[in-house]
Amino acid sequence: MNYDDYLACFSAGDDERLVRDFFCEDVVFKSSGRDFQGKAALKEFLAWAHDGVREVPRPQLVLRNEDCLFAEIDMDFHAMKERADFPFGHLHAGDMVTVKFFVTYHLRDGRVASLRSMIWPPDKGVSRVPRLGPAPTQIAAFHSYAAAFSAGDAERFTKFYTDDVVLELPSMAPIKGAGGIASFYTGMFERVRESIAIRSLDAADDKITLRAAARFTAVEDAPDFTVAPLSKGEFVESNVIVEYRLRGGLIEHIGVRREGSELVRGKAG
Repeated sequence: MNYDDYLACFSAGDDERLVRDFFCEDVVFKSSGRDFQGKAALKEFLAWAHDGVREVPRPQLVLRNEDCLFAEIDMDFHAMKERADFPFGHLHAGDMVTVKFFVTYHLRDGRVASLRSMIWPPDKGVSRVPRLGPAPTQIAAFHSYAAAFSAGDAERFTKFYTDDVVLELPSMAPIKGAGGIASFYTGMFERVRESIAIRSLDAADDKITLRAAARFTAVEDAPDFTVAPLSKGEFVESNVIVEYRLRGGLIEHIGVRREGSELVRGKAG
């Protein structure tokens, strides 16, 4: 088994391919709290564990002989929605927790025949990487940020900002500071909620460029809304390009511009 390929598939969140390509039909999975046997049981467990949560491994140590592989892994869990039942704590969109795993893989014919894992308590003895950037866990973190923003959770999405962040929107004066951005969107969300559907994402250590569909849905009448007048229950959607400038893995500047002039209008639901 090529462990790098396994990790890439795991990090991409493709559980169907992960189980199909890397595990034996009679695979046995044992952990401190759960035991499973067979691909069907493993897929069912992963579907539950990854419901609204992206799990991204960062191996710290990998040892291997002919039929056995051992890995010490700092596992990052990025929440895309609320998970009150998550085993490592109640999560909301935008939250992240890191757990150290010790995993032993026993191999047969190039696939995993048995998998045993042990863990330390959440955030104990783990390494850290800058929150945003081009690495798989940093890309997952950005999706978590977008989910927190779409949920209107200013307490969480502003954790991705530097204190002196600046937001530049079309036809408005720049909004300065994490507190200023939180105040602006908290006020806006009382009448109009914004959600982001990501279409493409290009990330580097110092910048993220996002192409997305931004949908603005009125929860109250908003005849003076800057994008377009809206009545309660109406939405307007436009394509946007957003450039995020990063410093130390956090967003220090956000520049938003429309991509094209077309606006799509409709009724929510």
